Amino acid sequence: MQAEHGKTERGQALALRTRLAAAMLAPLIGIAILLGLAGATLIADVVRRTNDRVLGGALGAIAETVQVERGEVTMDLPAAAFGMLENNERDNVYYRIAVGNRLLTGYADLPAPSPGDLALDVPRFRYARYRDQDIRIAEVRRALPRIAMPVVVQIAETLDNRHALQRRLVMALLIGETLLVGVALLLIRPALAWSLKPLARLRGAVAARDTRATPDLSPLDTGPLPAELRPLADAFDNLLARLDSATAGMRRFTADASHQMRTPLAVLKVQVALARRGDPAALGEIGDAADRLEHLVTQLLALARAEEAGASPPRERVDLREVAVVVINRRIGQAIEAGVDLHLEAQGDIAIASHRTLVFEILSNLVDNAIRYNRAGGQVTLSIAREAQGISVSVVDDGPGLPEAELARAGIRFARLSTSEGRDGSGLGLAIVRSAAQRLDATLTLENTRPGLRATLRFPAEVESDARG
Repeated sequence: MQAEHGKTERGQALALRTRLAAAMLAPLIGIAILLGLAGATLIADVVRRTNDRVLGGALGAIAETVQVERGEVTMDLPAAAFGMLENNERDNVYYRIAVGNRLLTGYADLPAPSPGDLALDVPRFRYARYRDQDIRIAEVRRALPRIAMPVVVQIAETLDNRHALQRRLVMALLIGETLLVGVALLLIRPALAWSLKPLARLRGAVAARDTRATPDLSPLDTGPLPAELRPLADAFDNLLARLDSATAGMRRFTADASHQMRTPLAVLKVQVALARRGDPAALGEIGDAADRLEHLVTQLLALARAEEAGASPPRERVDLREVAVVVINRRIGQAIEAGVDLHLEAQGDIAIASHRTLVFEILSNLVDNAIRYNRAGGQVTLSIAREAQGISVSVVDDGPGLPEAELARAGIRFARLSTSEGRDGSGLGLAIVRSAAQRLDATLTLENTRPGLRATLRFPAEVESDARG
């Protein structure tokens, strides 16, 4: 049910091509709309200014003909003034010339201004409603000599030509923007196809791995990738590397387990056969073989935990003295049986930020090796101390130690050194210690003390401060 829900959610997601196209077209359309609105406003202003200039020119031509002769106001309407206002839309033209409230000539019902509202010889433009039509009026007030009343000259025209010109310009703007968006849409598709080619190449490189019989966990061969896809390819390569490491560890663990368990199982089989024949010593041998097999399985599982792939384990506060006491209590029976004395030396309680299980595995295996490869009547000392560079945990025995030539081999899985001859063991103890120490950012050093061997585990200084924090 959960898988079906996940598929449904993935199925609802838009294709990347669609998302990119929408992300590119949406702003483009938004900008086109804003430009259209701004362009329409600008066109209206330009049309108004242009026609007002013509209307103002006609007003000036008429106003210049208004004169005073023999104390009377006279005028001569120039035909050119009205010719300036002719257009294809055949707009109606109206005019009115008045001296004070007395009409001199023109349309008496043309909306008249209050003379006090007009500045002297400064044309004014305004919209008005006349004979059920919207009109644009240009008007000016003049002062004539020996005439007490102001002379108001008005000329007006309907707005059909202005509206038609504005519509044509706005339509041209809309057609241009539509063509621009259409061409952009046509160009975006091949542009997206070209831009997504690296992603298709990356997808092909991943899909090609499905056709192979055995898993191929090598890095992807995708060729050059854009900077945006390189982190994705690197993350996938890192995932493949981790998977390869994990599967290699599983294969190695399986091979090691089958190889190492074959011998004790064969011994058990032989001893069981002897026990069936009544051999009294066979039961003791069976018990010893079972103990060796149990120890081997325990070591293999500990190694698997220590080499577990993935991120570093979560850190917790670990009291080294408390862990050391638990280890000694666990190994005290083994030490008594081997005739070895166990000692603990610790400078008070020392806590670090680490992983308790792995620390326990490290100390347990170091003490186990020190007891196992010591001499009868020998001594093993587990000491914990603060040093200038951090915290050190040492396990020292007084056994035969290791030849200098074999110190480098100590810690190799299933390596049986010269000092191991005649002693039980799996060769995994130091391998577990090295692997676990690496995961805890600790270092392991081995040195001969003549007699004996010192194994020292050093933790960096910051792990103690982290534990205090």
